[in-house]
Amino acid sequence: MRLDKISNEVIRGKLGLASIENKIREVRLRWFGHIRRRNMDAPVRRCENLDHPDHKRSRGSPKTS
Repeated sequence: MRLDKISNEVIRGKLGLASIENKIREVRLRWFGHIRRRNMDAPVRRCENLDHPDHKRSRGSPKTS
């Protein structure tokens, strides 16, 4: 039980750690930069150009197989 009631932000500040949101953003941006440097022939880059304007998902949870 936390009797001292010290917030996570205070503890991270004292230890010099970044917030979880910043770390997630950093990882996503690193991945984005990695993908942008790939050739347009790479499967991951070909997915950028997929466009389905008339496709709509049906309502509700997915059907189980």
